[in-house]
Amino acid sequence: MPQQRTDTAKEFDFTRSDFERVRALIYQRAGISLADSKQEMVYSRLARRLRATGIQSFVRYLDDLEAGRMATEWEAFTNALTTNLTSFFREAHHFPLLAEHLAGLQRRDGKPLTIWCSAASTGEEPYSIAMIACEAFNSLSPPVQIVATDIDTNVLAVGATGVYPMERVDKVGAERLKRFFLKGKGANEGMARVRPELRQLVSFRQLNLLANEWPVEGQFDAIFCRNVMIYFDKDTQRKILARFVPLMKSHALLFAGHSENFLYVSDSLRLRGKTVYELDQAARRHPF
Repeated sequence: MPQQRTDTAKEFDFTRSDFERVRALIYQRAGISLADSKQEMVYSRLARRLRATGIQSFVRYLDDLEAGRMATEWEAFTNALTTNLTSFFREAHHFPLLAEHLAGLQRRDGKPLTIWCSAASTGEEPYSIAMIACEAFNSLSPPVQIVATDIDTNVLAVGATGVYPMERVDKVGAERLKRFFLKGKGANEGMARVRPELRQLVSFRQLNLLANEWPVEGQFDAIFCRNVMIYFDKDTQRKILARFVPLMKSHALLFAGHSENFLYVSDSLRLRGKTVYELDQAARRHPF
């Protein structure tokens, strides 16, 4: 009589060699450096992909990926290993500085101010930026355009809809909730949708920070790159920051996450505030 699998047994074999292959592939694909402690997380997330594809082993799954037999699976593989932790007005100390920055910019040419949110996740961050823009200009149609990008297409789809459970939206406060959201009724009770005026300020698109080309144009008045650099090694951080600098106007601000320090990986930036950077004087004198 065959032995039954115990509760602690894994559905699929997942060896150290399999984990090392995954680490190499996600680093090549997205620049993400997975720590040794992430082996169980990797198993849990990719086991779902094995079930979805009907493949019975990690060896076969990774072989097929590398051999190009599942070209469309690369996106799902990357999405599965991308961590998305976000909320409205996360790291709240950044937003008063952003409001001051936007209010102080005078645009005589009539062109809108531009902001790039480079790790948009499910949209809470770019919509928080949009709310601040509306408040800074006291208008639901401020002269601001926000580009919201992420490597994960699943979370971008959520952000584009702008629909969230009330328990997540309640944290913005009663005044902002009334001004910027529409509460669901009937079958949509318990949900809230970002107002159309706010959604029109944000353009969602897929972008891999390791890609040779970025689908963003021109220079920005502010760039948000918060809590994403922590997943990259120093060399990758240095390369990404070097590409940010030419995309920053001389007065632009770069917002980082609370545990990220860009001064050690870029000579072109100086600290403006708590985890907020601006171009140093040399970069200002010699714009790219």
